[in-house]
Amino acid sequence: MPVTQRDAQRHTYGDYLKWSRDYGDEVIDGVAYVREPPSPSYVHQELVVALSSELWYALEGRSCRVCVAPLDIRLPSSDEPDEKIETVVQPDVFIVCDRGKVDKWGVRGAPDWLAEVLSPNTAAYDQIVKIPLYERAGVPEVWLLHPIDRTLAIYRLVDGRYGRPIYQELNGQTLLSSVPGVSVDWDRMMARLM
Repeated sequence: MPVTQRDAQRHTYGDYLKWSRDYGDEVIDGVAYVREPPSPSYVHQELVVALSSELWYALEGRSCRVCVAPLDIRLPSSDEPDEKIETVVQPDVFIVCDRGKVDKWGVRGAPDWLAEVLSPNTAAYDQIVKIPLYERAGVPEVWLLHPIDRTLAIYRLVDGRYGRPIYQELNGQTLLSSVPGVSVDWDRMMARLM
């Protein structure tokens, strides 16, 4: 599922609403990116479901909500109206604690935490294009899961910058620093996966 530029034109969320498909299309700084078939792999989707399930139960009784793609996150550069926003993304899994950011179109503003499950065809796009975007947008914590290597790269915002990621294997437990009191139990989660 490679990601390619749609065309050489500059796009906004208003344009995106006219041509985007149900899953995978994004606009970053006015550049439209589309995902080519095939759909994500079974392992990718299984990891998304398992991770979102872990977080769903960990957030029980709290105002924070876990969401999965496809759901648009609009990242305005200032206070421009929605149709003029030049960045809209669909991370695989994310958490929003400020319910005021949620509306009928998705989410406006940076989520509190997000994860991208890397695929061979999209890993470079996620690492080179999206990580700097998430840093600029102020996403406090980003996880990149490598399903083949069974590793995790954690980016945490400190003084407006990510710095070097923290790497770990998908075992034991990992706390979400941006959502206190929430952790992922990799041993339990990975035992259920194929």
